[in-house]
Amino acid sequence: MPGESPEDALQAGTAIAATGRGLLYTQLGEAITNAREATAVRDHYLWLFDQVRAKGLPAQVSVKPTQLGLDLSIGDCERHLLTLAAKAEQTGSALWLDMEDSTYVDRSLDLYINLLKTHPSTGIAMQAYLFRTPADLTRLLPLNPVIRLVKGAYQEPHSIAYAKKSDTDRAYFQLASQMLEAARNNGCTPIFGTHDLGLIARIANHAAEIRVAKDNYQIHMLYGIRDAAQRQLVADGHVVKTLVSYGSAWFRWYMRRLAERPANVLFVLKSLVA
Repeated sequence: MPGESPEDALQAGTAIAATGRGLLYTQLGEAITNAREATAVRDHYLWLFDQVRAKGLPAQVSVKPTQLGLDLSIGDCERHLLTLAAKAEQTGSALWLDMEDSTYVDRSLDLYINLLKTHPSTGIAMQAYLFRTPADLTRLLPLNPVIRLVKGAYQEPHSIAYAKKSDTDRAYFQLASQMLEAARNNGCTPIFGTHDLGLIARIANHAAEIRVAKDNYQIHMLYGIRDAAQRQLVADGHVVKTLVSYGSAWFRWYMRRLAERPANVLFVLKSLVA
């Protein structure tokens, strides 16, 4: 994180944009249990879209459905998302739905499918380590989706998710290949959210083999993680976007993530020195 405030994030974004990268902004927080708080989150992002446009930043916004009150009312959450998706289009940006733990997948996909009907630029994250993801991808592909494929960072039961990195990596590459095949036929906008440079290289090689140009897919990475690699990917002609998180809820959010999946600690430490 560049800081807690959105102003810190916007300032960092100016520097990142100067390196040829795009941006994704997300305010940390989740599991809102008060309708007024959910409305406040919506209003904050409406303000952020205006700031992004005013500063001319190549930025989009990524939000967790539970930040918009999914646990309270799926109808109210959908209305908030529709408002944000419309604002994104008005300001030349786009809206992303983050994927949370497995208990939210069905509701998140339903929300996304409804959003696509009127806001086709909206994107959603999908997690490669869940056994169900290939079927979910097959469900979405006829809708010409925008998908950010990630490995998955929540601690899920072994009955529904891969526990071994090698299994997740294999699933990720298979899903990425399917997304690239769809992109070749203009049936998907594939985004690869990973810091695994070996996996990125395999995906890029496969894209070249099936003649999917570099500007037909993107690579997303986190702020402060493998910054040199992000710059090199841009230099190599890839479309790269950096996810910038901010907000006062950072400590609770990060501690929960680390407690749920201790392997995340090692990942962050290794990435910072790589």
